[in-house]
Amino acid sequence: MLATRVSQKESVFYFAAYPAAELLKKVRFTTRFEAEEGALKASTPEHNDEIGSFIAKVEGSDKAFQRGMAKGKVAQIRNFYETCGAQPMIPGTVLLFTSEKLRFTPASTDNPNGSLTAPDDKYLIIDGQHRLAALHFHLKKHPEEASQVYVPCIIFDGRNEDFAAEMFVIINSTPTRISKSHLIDLYERVSFATPDKKLAAKIVDRLYVEGDSPLRYRINRLGGRSGKEKWILQAELFNEVHRWVKGAESSAQEHVEYHYGILRDFLKASANIWGHAWGNDNYMVTKPVTLKALIRVCADLAEDDGENADGRVRRWNERLAPWATRNSDFRAAGFYERFPAKGQVERVQRIHRELAQAIGLSKK
Repeated sequence: MLATRVSQKESVFYFAAYPAAELLKKVRFTTRFEAEEGALKASTPEHNDEIGSFIAKVEGSDKAFQRGMAKGKVAQIRNFYETCGAQPMIPGTVLLFTSEKLRFTPASTDNPNGSLTAPDDKYLIIDGQHRLAALHFHLKKHPEEASQVYVPCIIFDGRNEDFAAEMFVIINSTPTRISKSHLIDLYERVSFATPDKKLAAKIVDRLYVEGDSPLRYRINRLGGRSGKEKWILQAELFNEVHRWVKGAESSAQEHVEYHYGILRDFLKASANIWGHAWGNDNYMVTKPVTLKALIRVCADLAEDDGENADGRVRRWNERLAPWATRNSDFRAAGFYERFPAKGQVERVQRIHRELAQAIGLSKK
């Protein structure tokens, strides 16, 4: 395949005009979903819904970085291919990645143009999944065009998949492109995230996946796409955990274990004390407004009495005991009247202050 080798500082990548039919055989469509209990199951498409059937077969993984494919977007792009007339179908480049080191043979000495080998495995698509999916359907309907369509591609090779994830985040990190929860999932895989953000992201991930976490599978990592009952958005929880660990200079495993252990034990003690109100929809104890306040109390308590892990749950059961008399205050009916505030931010601050003071932690 003819290609142009592009050098930029320490990076080398390739530009190629890929024959459409050949490219579609060499790409792997992927989508990210939650692991285990939280996995999103593809809905069963109608027998005549070819786009839905295609999306249902897309490789899903909690290790992937791509967003779920949107049937409407694929259909919209497919329609554009049908009606674009003299306009180019795909004027912008599709970004591809392979961990294999590709062999490039320049046409002559110091010539950036030459011949590039294709990988043995399939490319990951960093950017352009919807365009290529629509192209698949267009060429299925118009196979005679396959030899006429070339797709402009940028090809990155010879690195691990974290490089591809970072490139995806850089391209899609504006609020309208990917959700903050999706971005948080990828923090530990990108080089530009600060150590404290990586630490917070790892702690939140542990809270979601670990079997001894009171928040296991209760964190909404997918926003509106979540099909399960959740207690708090991952982005909201991340903000509170990051507030606690802000300024940390390392996200090493021992720091993750230390902070996760404190949060886990605090939430276990909280669940014990709140009793039947914990996880009960008739109460606001495990709703975002209270959970955020609880994380702040946890940070306060960790500073006051968090170093000794031995017997910490038992010790904190006793420390949090005064909350057992507050259940009625946290009934859903009348909650906002009992905790009046100008908005959610002020209400979280008020609940934090009241709960902290009830267990002897001074909060003005």
